[in-house]
Amino acid sequence: MPPKDALEIPLVAPPTDDQELNKQVAANHEKMVRSYKAKFDQNKKWYDRLADMITENFGTLGFLVLHAVIFATWIVLNAGLVPNFTPFDPYPFGFLTMVVSLEAIFLAIIVQISINRQSIIADLRQEIDFNINVRAESEITKILNIVDQIHDHLGMENENDEELMAMKLTTNIEEIENDIENEYKVKR
Repeated sequence: MPPKDALEIPLVAPPTDDQELNKQVAANHEKMVRSYKAKFDQNKKWYDRLADMITENFGTLGFLVLHAVIFATWIVLNAGLVPNFTPFDPYPFGFLTMVVSLEAIFLAIIVQISINRQSIIADLRQEIDFNINVRAESEITKILNIVDQIHDHLGMENENDEELMAMKLTTNIEEIENDIENEYKVKR
């Protein structure tokens, strides 16, 4: 029977190599990000869904071809090139210009709606990454302290390694945030 302070053995065997561990960590991270995105998508308003659908479609070759065909047809019809057809928007195509301008305005607004939504998702991902990094830093520091204690317990020669001593200290997140904020203020 192992001593009470012995390390617990996980029920699931850990991956056998670094590459497999990296794949597993990446899969877990992707799963967490997808779950946040799925929750976010679930609460989308109808106009967000419409904006995303339109944005997905007008960024395609089909959308470009459709517009090229419509504009070419409009110009051919209104340039007087079709016999027995009375142009409804003669040159300089003022109505076409107005329609294209209005379309550009609406498309720009729709793109901005999608960009804003994607920005929120990116912020969520960044927050997840930050939290994972803070946890990982804490866990690594703890592991480093345990390894150092094992090193001492085994009676191995202990050098006064300043870098090791600095690495064993808990990272002060507030201090890092203040440094970043001060650096940002200097740049502005």
